[in-house]
Amino acid sequence: MDRGTALSRQSRRLAGLLLAGTMLAAMPALAQDATGTGTADTFSTPLPTQTGTATNVTAADATPAQPVLSADQQAEVADDDLTGAIRRTDPEAERLNLAEGTIDNVRSPDDDPYEPTGIRLGTFVLKPSLTQGLGYERNRTGSTSTSRAFSQTGIRGSLTSDWSRHQLTIDADGIYQRNLSGTGETEPQLRINGDLRLDLSDDTIVNITGGYAFERESSSEPNAVDGASAQSGVQTLTGGARVTRDFGLIRGTLGTEIERRTYGSATLSNGSKLDLSYRNYTEATVTGRIGYELSPALIPYLEASVGRSFYDDKTDPLGYERSATTLGGRAGVEVDLGEKLRGDLGVGYEQASFDDNDLDAIRALTVDGSVFWSPQRGTDLRLGLQTQIEPSTAGGQSGYVSYAANAELTHELRDNLVARLSAAYTWRNLPAALGPDQNIYLVGTGLTWNINRWLAMTGDVSYELTRQANASDTGVTRAGIGLVLRR
Repeated sequence: MDRGTALSRQSRRLAGLLLAGTMLAAMPALAQDATGTGTADTFSTPLPTQTGTATNVTAADATPAQPVLSADQQAEVADDDLTGAIRRTDPEAERLNLAEGTIDNVRSPDDDPYEPTGIRLGTFVLKPSLTQGLGYERNRTGSTSTSRAFSQTGIRGSLTSDWSRHQLTIDADGIYQRNLSGTGETEPQLRINGDLRLDLSDDTIVNITGGYAFERESSSEPNAVDGASAQSGVQTLTGGARVTRDFGLIRGTLGTEIERRTYGSATLSNGSKLDLSYRNYTEATVTGRIGYELSPALIPYLEASVGRSFYDDKTDPLGYERSATTLGGRAGVEVDLGEKLRGDLGVGYEQASFDDNDLDAIRALTVDGSVFWSPQRGTDLRLGLQTQIEPSTAGGQSGYVSYAANAELTHELRDNLVARLSAAYTWRNLPAALGPDQNIYLVGTGLTWNINRWLAMTGDVSYELTRQANASDTGVTRAGIGLVLRR
């Protein structure tokens, strides 16, 4: 072997070592760049909350399906030798839940400079935010108009575990309002939800959930007290468990949920209180689902549920027994194409039969689902559909069916400026004895300016219109501006 040949081989070996070292050094930056960013806190009147049964299993609840990789994505996947080298270099590469990094860590310039870092609390990461703002609301019904200016304080936080296996997530948000001038009902809200995920095996996942919610009943609700200066406060406690297991291409889910709902007193225009505790009830629901994996991104399913509600009082003040049995079923499909498109959509049938023979059963065609679509980086579209059977408080009336749809589009105008458009529609299909059907429309827009990682400003404007035949239209205009502190 001559000297030139030896030098040539040594040069190729050296070039190979340098290339491998460069790829290994670049991997942490690539992984950090792939980390998603959260949505900034906003000061606005939220869209009507769509609270479905916790045991209705959605694509987000089920075991995440692996996205189908395109040819370009496959080309970016490292070979087995390189993957093994990375895992040997970084022992955390195989962990299910990676650490989010403390606020003292040196962060890459490629990292989002407007994403809150959170606070490390042992094996948890806390991400809190506090919003303080001023708002204006104008309510017009026919020729009657009222308005108010108010201050609004909002608090929001998430606590997420950083464990090598299993995960605990707790989310909370609340709103407190205080009128500064004018007249009108305040709209306090509080929600706390927890989800403990237990990874029993590669094929079996158990979720244990619990939650609490408080809100004031809307004056536009058919069950609201006419002429009340303040409607009832509604408290909801939930708890449940769900088991999901994969049997090859078959995915089975069995879940149960218990919900406890209580109603406070309504304040009448003369200052007296009206006790509404006769509306308190407890409901238990069992839901089963079976799906077939046509591909990792497409799983059609069949679902069935049975529920039973028990009212605290056997009969209401009018003498009706409103405890009921609910049966439901639906067929749908889960879609998971990764960050671009994912969701769950199902169509079915539900029936509620009451203990009192004088109350007719409520039957409804149901459409439920949620879809997330990101057509391009920085643009997100969220769609939601929900059907609910609502019990009535009127004598001789069972209740009504409510259909709701909502959409929210967010777009990053700049790295630190996010624009929002929102819309919602609710159709309350009322029986003739309760009056004509109600149609509720809501449109809104807003901006969030992220000043830095810990400070943001928000502004929102919305308009809500309630229409019902033989009644005056009700229009509500809301506007607000706020300052968000977060960590």
